[in-house]
Amino acid sequence: MPQQTRRELFHGPITTAPNVDLAWPFGKLEGLESDDIRETAYEILFTACRSLPGFGGRNALTFYSSHENGDGGHGPGSPGSPGKRGNNGAATMTPSKIKRSLGLKAVKKATHTRRVSVCAMEFSNGGGSTQSSPATHHHGRSASLSGFNPAGLSTSQPSKQKRAPSTPAEIMKQQMKVTEQSDSRLRKILTRTLVGQMGRRPETIILPLELIRHSKPTEFIDSHEYHLWQKRQLKLLELGLLSSIPSDKSNPLVMRLREIVRGGESNPIDTSKNSETIRTLCNTVASLACRGSGTNIAPTDMCHWADGYPFNIHIYISLLQAIFDTKDETLVLDEVDDLLELMKKTWSILGINKAIHNACFTWVLFQQYVVTNQAEPDLLSAAYTMLTEVEIDAKKPDKETTYVKLLSCVLVSVQNWAEMRLLHYHEYFNKGNVDEIENLLPMALFSAKLLNEDLKMMEVDKVLVDLNGDRVDSYIRSSVKNAFAKMIETENFKHRKENEGPNESLLHLAKETENLASKERELFSPILKKWHPIAVGVAAATLHRSYGAVLKQYLSETIVLNGEIVEVIERAATLENFLVQMVVEDSVECDDGGKGIVREMVPYEVDSIILRLLRQWIDERTKKEKELVARIKETESWNPKSKSEPYAQSCMELTKSADQMVKDFFDIPIGITDEVVVDLAQGLEQIFQEYTTFVASCGSKQSYVASLPPLTRCNRDSKFFKIWRMANPCSVGIHDMQHLIATEKHHSRPSTSRGTQRLYVRLNSLHYLIFHLHSIDKTLTLSPRVSATKPTQPPDTRKHHSLLSSYFEHVNVAIQSACDHVSEVAAYRLVFLDSKAVFYESLYIGEVANSRIKPLLKVLKQNLTLLTAILVDRAQALAMKEVMKACFEAFLMVLLAGGHSRFFEISDHQMIEEDFESLKKVFCTCGEGLISEDVVQREAEPVEGVIALMGQTTEQLAEDLCALTSEMSGTEAISSGQKLPIPPTIRWERGDPNTMLRVLCHRNDREANLFLKRSFQLAKRK
Repeated sequence: MPQQTRRELFHGPITTAPNVDLAWPFGKLEGLESDDIRETAYEILFTACRSLPGFGGRNALTFYSSHENGDGGHGPGSPGSPGKRGNNGAATMTPSKIKRSLGLKAVKKATHTRRVSVCAMEFSNGGGSTQSSPATHHHGRSASLSGFNPAGLSTSQPSKQKRAPSTPAEIMKQQMKVTEQSDSRLRKILTRTLVGQMGRRPETIILPLELIRHSKPTEFIDSHEYHLWQKRQLKLLELGLLSSIPSDKSNPLVMRLREIVRGGESNPIDTSKNSETIRTLCNTVASLACRGSGTNIAPTDMCHWADGYPFNIHIYISLLQAIFDTKDETLVLDEVDDLLELMKKTWSILGINKAIHNACFTWVLFQQYVVTNQAEPDLLSAAYTMLTEVEIDAKKPDKETTYVKLLSCVLVSVQNWAEMRLLHYHEYFNKGNVDEIENLLPMALFSAKLLNEDLKMMEVDKVLVDLNGDRVDSYIRSSVKNAFAKMIETENFKHRKENEGPNESLLHLAKETENLASKERELFSPILKKWHPIAVGVAAATLHRSYGAVLKQYLSETIVLNGEIVEVIERAATLENFLVQMVVEDSVECDDGGKGIVREMVPYEVDSIILRLLRQWIDERTKKEKELVARIKETESWNPKSKSEPYAQSCMELTKSADQMVKDFFDIPIGITDEVVVDLAQGLEQIFQEYTTFVASCGSKQSYVASLPPLTRCNRDSKFFKIWRMANPCSVGIHDMQHLIATEKHHSRPSTSRGTQRLYVRLNSLHYLIFHLHSIDKTLTLSPRVSATKPTQPPDTRKHHSLLSSYFEHVNVAIQSACDHVSEVAAYRLVFLDSKAVFYESLYIGEVANSRIKPLLKVLKQNLTLLTAILVDRAQALAMKEVMKACFEAFLMVLLAGGHSRFFEISDHQMIEEDFESLKKVFCTCGEGLISEDVVQREAEPVEGVIALMGQTTEQLAEDLCALTSEMSGTEAISSGQKLPIPPTIRWERGDPNTMLRVLCHRNDREANLFLKRSFQLAKRK
């Protein structure tokens, strides 16, 4: 296989699980940090709870908020009646109802005791009074803050006795990280603010404005701290007010407020009584805050400065986060009931109700589970429990737009975070924490249900079933697919690092895929089956498709079929069987028995892949062989390789390459059917057919045969010629003898030319090809590797093969035809070109007696000896026969188309007959019986018939010619002197009129001359 060590097995982006934190769903308050929000939350809590112990009051008073009516919470996360308190306001250690309902474990005793002692130490320095102030009721309004002196400190001295357990106020102070300085300053400012107004409701107090008005720079460490504190208060005014009223940038009040806020960024604003800036600020803020919220902008007695979304949610979430133990953030404090009861006092200021509280509390629990690295599954279970409460709220009609927006943001954030892990659960979960899926999955499904049903008012119960099934299905498919992609990434890295071939990587990937499927079945599917009946089947089908995509890409780039590739394909078949078996076992209890998921698994069709690759291999190798033939055509010179191997180099190279192709074919370690063998044989046959055509491209015999001279009358008996012979009785004989001597001297060795010898090499090459084709055919037929094709379809007659036939029938016929053609061309070249001087140009020139056949026979024997020396044994008989046929044809041309230099007497008949017998004898005796006497006699019959005609009298010849011509023309007997048509040249033989006419044309007597002149009007010879 070509080098593919740097090729990636799988192209395209690899999907991995991004390390995404839980998205904050409530936006960002520009200009405020988390510490600023926490301080503000405590300031609001302190203001709302100012009459309670720890905040300045002496007794716990019942507080009736306008937001409480109809919203009294009795759910698991809703603040209800606080824990039992002693007369000093400290919370007793009764078990938390909220924690019990949410399934949260209690804080360890040692941790709790340590926290309480620390709180006692901190608050013993004046952080809160151990004395409680008396309280009175004014129509549901809070009692006055009577426990404050002008300095903001309690008049009671710190107790030196052992303190009772900390109050909820002290716990909140510690949880919200409030310093003694900040707490003391807040108490002092509120004391000054509420002088004479202790009965004022919290929701009517614009806290940041009052803090700015009554603060003193001397209460801060330095001017810089004061400036920072004042900027925070101004920013709170801006953000709180503008989130509580309709946004209108052109509103002059809004513009004036922003102008003051921007002015306070560089320097603190003047807060003295005569300050125009503070007066303008007070009027502007009062005008904005006393308008109705939302679309109701009518004046109201409530101040809407902190109840706008999402400003109020930021504040409330900061309060809720105080319920977690600072020593172990996975634990919820046992005093959570009391803490939530304190936070409930802020609802009127922040515009919170039970539904909003449930949504925020759900978010806080879930967020804490996430930020603590999912170390405490109880937090997730608690969040899910709270989500069931949220569902009750979400089903109520006439939900506020703000609530729908809040809940949607919370659910989307929760769902996205949960689904991010569920879509990659192979990466996020393992044997140690796989049980968390059982809690996380319901959370994701429940969130999706609320978003798709309750918030969109979808009331079809079946939707939930389908939604859950579809989502779990997508979780399985996505996570398995991503885990597989991660394996691909790992394999590619290992592939590059260790320089492995893609075959090894794909084999290892198949093993890893099996391991991943087993892990899915043993670890994850038992949990996922609670929501998806065929979780294993879906995972197996996904892995099957994923590995199939890699296999398909790998095979698409495969150009050579070898053992390594076959191993990969067979390993893929094993993996496929493994995955299908998983599906079958997992689908026993399904209605359709798993047929649906099995139909989804498109088979790898390993047998078809191997067959396709095998045929592709055959096509590629056939193409290379054809390229070899093309190079041969350009370079072959038809010189023999050696005396012992008289074949063309190209023939030996081609057969060697074909043998190697067959060997490589059977070396492929797969089952081979006779159908594929036929494909291989057809490819080889194409190659050999093309080469055979190239070998046979050597011209034709007609290119060597001389054209026939025109027919003329012999004129040797004219008076002029007789007088000339009487005057020179020996001149002709001497000339003929000199010509004969010169011819014998010139042709004392073979006359076979180089071109003829190259034709012999062609002929040898064809026979060499026949031998090797037989050997290849035997290999293909008898190989034990070949098995019969299963009769799955009607047989293709083109590819039908029987043991009694050959795979190469067509090319064998073509090679035999080529042998005939090359032998014929070689023979005619030898006789009519190479032996022309001693044959057609010498035999019977002048008088027969002086130019007999003996010189020709000598040269012919030498040529035949060379022929047998060059040609292989299998080619000699055919070549010898073709030479004989060419000699006999040339002999006929000498007798019948010899031209003006030949003439014959009747008396020459005997010598010519003797010469022809000598010629026949050469072929009967040459080569130890290569040609039988019967064959020689059969081929000699036409020549002997012509020689017999030459022995007949002129009168008999003329009579027979006239009779035959009359018969052919269909007329009656031709009268003497009537002109006859010249018969066409068809085949020279004894009964042919054209043959008789030619014998008369070469007859040297007066009667023949007169007959030809009278009957055919032939011209005299010059």
